[in-house]
Amino acid sequence: MAATLVVALAGCTQAQLQGWLPGNADTTNHTGDVIGLWVTSWIVLMVVGMITWALTIWAAVVYRRRKGQTGLPVQLRYNLPIEVFYTIVPLILVLGFFAFTARDQAKIETRAEDPDVTVEVYGKQWAWDFNYVDENVYSVGVQASTDPEGPVGNVDYDALPTLYLPVDRTVELVLESRDVQHSFWVVNFLYKKDLYPGVTNYMSFVPQEEGTFTGKCAELCGEYHSQMLFQVKVVSQGEYDAYIESLRDAGFEGDYGQDYDRNSNLPGVNVPGEAEESE
Repeated sequence: MAATLVVALAGCTQAQLQGWLPGNADTTNHTGDVIGLWVTSWIVLMVVGMITWALTIWAAVVYRRRKGQTGLPVQLRYNLPIEVFYTIVPLILVLGFFAFTARDQAKIETRAEDPDVTVEVYGKQWAWDFNYVDENVYSVGVQASTDPEGPVGNVDYDALPTLYLPVDRTVELVLESRDVQHSFWVVNFLYKKDLYPGVTNYMSFVPQEEGTFTGKCAELCGEYHSQMLFQVKVVSQGEYDAYIESLRDAGFEGDYGQDYDRNSNLPGVNVPGEAEESE
């Protein structure tokens, strides 16, 4: 079976070898781990499934009722070897999946100690705002719209909120919500993280491949959830610096932060009218 599996895998395309996941192992410093965990899991489960089906078919054929047979076959109350087998093997599989998942999750979730770039990402109904913390500039996003020169339903990608990141630099994203729950998902990065009102989450990674990547909200957040789209552009350091300067030249300097949140009943926020009454 192992030889058959090797021969089968040798004829696979790159897309098949990575389990039909988008992107590739070098998109970020974490995508290779995600692909490895995914592919290994489905190969192991495929082998288990093949063995299970083979044993099921074998039992159905070998122990089928034959012509002329009557009555019930000999009944066995216990079969210790079989019971040990179907107890120990699933336990090993579960522990193995847990161990490798916990290992990779701990690696992905570990925050960078000294990131090169820190960006505050604010999700809002139904767009995204980006604060480039170290550079003290920001960009304000709007909801996705259709391309006026294209067919109906064709997104105008030039107008989407766009997050610029320098390639091969350690990035930390500080994830916040201005209103309801959202989820920040860059498809080719093979990872997403929820945004909760009043809670700060983090993502740390190193983008290793230049290009434009599709992003979207992965948590149903209202009527226009499907139009809460964005892009991530991973560029050279020079292009990144030029983009930051273009924001500064356009007057987008400062912190477009929590003052623009829609929520008014979070901890630490005064109840409307309370400040006036206290005065």
